[in-house]
Amino acid sequence: MSVDLAPSADEQLIEHAFTSFFAKEAPIELVRRSEPLGFDRELWSKLAAIDAQGLALPEHVGGSGATMGTLVVAIEALGRVLAPVPLIEHAVASRALDQPGRDLVDGTAIATIALRPAESDGRWRLVPAGAVADVVIGIDGDQLVAVRSAPPGSAPRNHASAPLADRSAREGERTVIGTAAGWSTAVSEWRLLTAAALVGIAARALELAVEYVTVRHQFGRPVGSFQAVQHGLADLPGLVDGARLLVRKAAWAAERSASGVEPVIDVDDNDVTDFPALARMAFVFAADVAAKVTDHSLHYHGGYGFAEEGTIQLFYRRARGWPLVLGDPSTECLDLADTLFGAPAVTGRRSEKRG
Repeated sequence: MSVDLAPSADEQLIEHAFTSFFAKEAPIELVRRSEPLGFDRELWSKLAAIDAQGLALPEHVGGSGATMGTLVVAIEALGRVLAPVPLIEHAVASRALDQPGRDLVDGTAIATIALRPAESDGRWRLVPAGAVADVVIGIDGDQLVAVRSAPPGSAPRNHASAPLADRSAREGERTVIGTAAGWSTAVSEWRLLTAAALVGIAARALELAVEYVTVRHQFGRPVGSFQAVQHGLADLPGLVDGARLLVRKAAWAAERSASGVEPVIDVDDNDVTDFPALARMAFVFAADVAAKVTDHSLHYHGGYGFAEEGTIQLFYRRARGWPLVLGDPSTECLDLADTLFGAPAVTGRRSEKRG
């Protein structure tokens, strides 16, 4: 199947708008100041001024009606600067509601999703953006519920300085909005948008590496002139572009799925148009690429790369911390293999399946 993944004119405009916005409003100093919570309220308010929180919501609820392809280019721009705002979680959670409140559309309130079902005590564990979100949407038993309650405003210390927190699925203003069966699409959207952010991390980390080895001198020469360094960097642009391409294909598949087009999974013919499968592929690959690129970049920064005052360590930590919010990456790979090739005949390999 021929697929045109080149950005549309609208997507190019959004990419330019968000890149310019974040370049001005989210310098790396802001990222540092936001730690350890990983959230900046003023930046979130500035995003509301450009209607970012309603970008991917339909026009009939007051949103901009942007496509998933448009949303991923905006989120990649967020990843490039490590913007300390939960735009991914808010977008996914708001899209899961048939009628999101006006405060969610305009960003006055923050919504997020619980990636795993509530445990027997009614608690969602380590909810992304759970420390700052006013509304949490997730699975409790066999129900999909939205719970509005006061956010704790604090998070356990974590590798990526992310605003994680446990939240209650039963305390607060609780509304049943569906069944557990419909939640997998929202988690797939979270995978896709997180993959887009990881592409942004990888792209910027590569730029930081090239910039540093160009200006850093040893033995009277830029370290970037040494063949070993050149070889270490040579393969990285292709990996970043490959991850970006996979993210865009998954976004294309999401739009096809929303239009009711029947998906295809034909590994033998290299034809996969199934959105959940492509979202998992994009997530796993982008996470691997971001980890590899930030590892190389930090290495070529030498001892400075490990120092807290260095910039690359901020990217290095988030490249690993953001994907781990979903859980063990090996489980994602096993679930993807089951989707593409069929589950193994022997049962009991894993204790539970995720959406």
